[in-house]
Amino acid sequence: MTETSGRGAAVLVADETEFESRDAALFRAIDEMGSVAKAASELGRSRPRALSRIETLEAAFGELIDRQRGGTAGGGSRLTTTATELLARYERLQAAITATAKAPETVLQGKVDSMCGELADVSTAIGTVRGLHDGLEPDDKVQIRISADALTLLDPVVDPEPNTTSARNRQSGVVGGINHGETVATVHIDVEGTIFHALVTAESVDQLDLQVGREIIVTWKATATRVTAV
Repeated sequence: MTETSGRGAAVLVADETEFESRDAALFRAIDEMGSVAKAASELGRSRPRALSRIETLEAAFGELIDRQRGGTAGGGSRLTTTATELLARYERLQAAITATAKAPETVLQGKVDSMCGELADVSTAIGTVRGLHDGLEPDDKVQIRISADALTLLDPVVDPEPNTTSARNRQSGVVGGINHGETVATVHIDVEGTIFHALVTAESVDQLDLQVGREIIVTWKATATRVTAV
């Protein structure tokens, strides 16, 4: 399981399935109300959609909801130990991100190669980067901004194949420095001379064995990349 974030929101990822804020809200409601149906109603969602989402999450993270059939004590649903731990981990990550006053950004310069709808492919010093644009044209000179809380760091040994992840932007780099905070660290990664800044939890620093000189994979989604004209 990996931890990441996008524009200030925590995300836990397992097998390309993301546990995010809407999922956390659903699980809190189930824990409080003891029923998937009641939780979905409280959140303004449909019960079938809530159940479908739970099944998707369980396929990636393991059994999360203990469903009890009706009887003398009545039926209901409660969080499993796995779900309780998952929710606690999510809340710790979100608290750490919220405590960070402002996420640093990585800024790239480039030129638009092509566009597909709202996404643009941009030539940069580190290769092609894809991001969201608004009204650009091919050959426009642009600036690309990537927030540190939008980056995910992966161990090259367990890095998935490029086409198996929704994070289409990916680069290999070397850790150049780490600024340790109480719960969050800012990791600086050198990618062919361009320094990327990534926010990760202290737990992830240990899990990834991050240290100066360590090779690492940097990935981020096109939807977390802003492309603007200069």
